[in-house]
Amino acid sequence: MKIIVALSILVLLALLVSGKVRASLLFLGVALLYYLLGYLDLKTFLGAYTSDSLVVLVLLLLVSVVIEKSVFMGYISKFIISKNYYFSLFRLGIIVSAISAFLNNTAVVASFMSLIKNNKFQTPSRLLIPLSYFSIVGGTMTLIGTSTNLIVNSFVVQNGLESLKIFDFFAVGICISLGVLVVLMFFSFLLPSYEDKEKEVKDYLISAEVLDDSPLIGKSIEKNGLRKLEYLFLIEIEREGMSISPVGSSEIICKGDKLVFSGDVAHLEILKEFKGLEVGKQDVKMQDLELIDVVISPESNLIGKSVKEVNFRTKFDAGIIALKKGSQNISKIGKSILNTGDRLILSVGKDFKTRENILKNFYIISNIDKFKKLNKLQSLFVVLGFLGIIALSALGVFSLLKALIVFLLFLLMLKFVKFDELKRRFPLEIFIIVGSSLAITKVLIDSGLAKDFATLIIGVFGEYGVYGSFVGIYLLTLLLTEMITNNAAAALAFPIGFATAQSLGVSPMPFIFAVAYGASCGFMMPHGYQTHLMVSSMCGYKTTDFVKIGFVVSLTYSLIVLSVTPIFFKF
Repeated sequence: MKIIVALSILVLLALLVSGKVRASLLFLGVALLYYLLGYLDLKTFLGAYTSDSLVVLVLLLLVSVVIEKSVFMGYISKFIISKNYYFSLFRLGIIVSAISAFLNNTAVVASFMSLIKNNKFQTPSRLLIPLSYFSIVGGTMTLIGTSTNLIVNSFVVQNGLESLKIFDFFAVGICISLGVLVVLMFFSFLLPSYEDKEKEVKDYLISAEVLDDSPLIGKSIEKNGLRKLEYLFLIEIEREGMSISPVGSSEIICKGDKLVFSGDVAHLEILKEFKGLEVGKQDVKMQDLELIDVVISPESNLIGKSVKEVNFRTKFDAGIIALKKGSQNISKIGKSILNTGDRLILSVGKDFKTRENILKNFYIISNIDKFKKLNKLQSLFVVLGFLGIIALSALGVFSLLKALIVFLLFLLMLKFVKFDELKRRFPLEIFIIVGSSLAITKVLIDSGLAKDFATLIIGVFGEYGVYGSFVGIYLLTLLLTEMITNNAAAALAFPIGFATAQSLGVSPMPFIFAVAYGASCGFMMPHGYQTHLMVSSMCGYKTTDFVKIGFVVSLTYSLIVLSVTPIFFKF
């Protein structure tokens, strides 16, 4: 049993590092394997997906859908940027950290990206990396600040310990947040100062006019072979003063049509192969295009699929003008595999704003009032209601689970959110990862493999005493979170940390928090955290940009965790 479990974990880790398979499928596959091999009974296997902590996590993410619709995020964002860079950085740190202590950090980053990108005082590249960092450290201050903390709490409860309370993380978390703020103020010279050299949208576009004698006339886009071009993407037809966008495969070409393509303009020769098509004689009428700037969200069902595979035009009534992955402009748009944090510039049709799948798949970052917001009174009710249930839960008046259920029912009854909207935004990826992780963790502990890893940790770091083993668990988790995702790192490191504490005969609490804080210490690799990917697509950061400032932040963060955690959580 132990050998099979060890091999399965090694394969899981290798595939997570490769990033070629969705983490949810990997974790579910391993958990299902353990059930089929008899390492888990059916009750334990299914019970992993109904734990209180997992239900709380799902409810929090659903409630945050409503909070995102409040007008207050927009109001707050207006007070951040000023003419003084350090004052702007300070206010950004305080506000973003405070909000991220209670809300999903990806939603927080999405709300502030557009403000920073379009501000007239400061260079965006000197604020977007700090935005991502502040959202992460803010999440370390409360149990609900990040999904990682709630995942760790799920493991805590599973192993027969008392559930962690909302503000158990605060003492260490506030030290982390203030420490990172200070170090970013002092080492801000390490942040890159990139001028906004983004291409104008028109630089991605090529126009071609259909001549009177063209053999393309009377045939559909599909039959003319205009749908499967390698470097170019047909996004619009201008016909007799009207615009057809996005363009369906069955659309018939007419005399005098002007076809507008997006993509790599260096490949004009592709269009010159079509007889009766005159390339680039007229400028594209930009005023006829409705453009929207979006970033792919972590919940998107586009992740891991190519643009052609998802039938993008039909699905969203939109054509892709440009696709950016970090600092890279993608030329072969149709063949590109989409992932979290990818940035798309879309030319949208009239039905785009009515599509019900937009919020699930994208964060809208252009200055377009795309979605109906709550009014001021509704926003006040939602925000105060949410803070109220947090306070009542912290005081022990109600359990957080029951309070969230009641609050969500009220929001549905008051029609602040629709059931279909919640259904579309259900965090299936996180639900599967957490539930499967609970099942896997139990097998790791029951098989004795976690204890073997603990023995290894004690053997390497044990000569420095209990504290040395505590440091070893933290460093293991930190290494994992830079290699894979933060939630996956917590899932793999927790059973080892817990087993280490048991082997040493000491309180598991410092080791538990070492895993929780270590799993959030992902600052050096842009692919290591979803918010890093999001800001990378906005500013074209290089990996070295994150490494330079991220090393200083990681060192500061780690020194605070390793020195402060044992003060508040005794061995």
